[in-house]
Amino acid sequence: MNTLLKISGFIDTCTERIGRLTSWLVLVMVILGVWNVVGRYMGRIIGNNLTSNAYIEAQWYIFDLVFLLGAAYTLKHNEHVRVDVFYSNLSGKQKAIADLFGTVFFLIPFCIMVIIFSWDTIIASWQIMETSPDPGGLPRYPIKAMIIVAFVLLIFQGISEAIKNVAILQNRIAPQEENHDTGL
Repeated sequence: MNTLLKISGFIDTCTERIGRLTSWLVLVMVILGVWNVVGRYMGRIIGNNLTSNAYIEAQWYIFDLVFLLGAAYTLKHNEHVRVDVFYSNLSGKQKAIADLFGTVFFLIPFCIMVIIFSWDTIIASWQIMETSPDPGGLPRYPIKAMIIVAFVLLIFQGISEAIKNVAILQNRIAPQEENHDTGL
């Protein structure tokens, strides 16, 4: 179990680094969004287009990256949306059982299905080097490939969470106390 916990720690470290790096993309996305709005109106005033479809699509792609790459980070920090009616009243070990069950029977199979069902579409996109149909648009094949990357990362983080939940059930680690202080 110690080896598995070390693997879990490595996965958690990688997820944390990817998540923190991804969080900076939010700032880039906002700056690009502001530029798209300001550039459109300033361009009308000066009679010269200051934005393009590429900038607009870049903003969408960055949003995609934040959403896709942030999924594993969100799982690591137990921040996914859940119906908390029963879960909030469970003990630490009961939560570990519920989380382990959900990870093994729902999360990981769902991620595998997404990868399987999107694989052919992504491969086809790479084979034709798919680009946006809009004039001056960006290539679409790299962002489509991020679907597979994101769900592989989510599987790895799910494995890490499963290892930690088994360790909780074996009394090797203590259940984490949830701190959802809203600051209110």
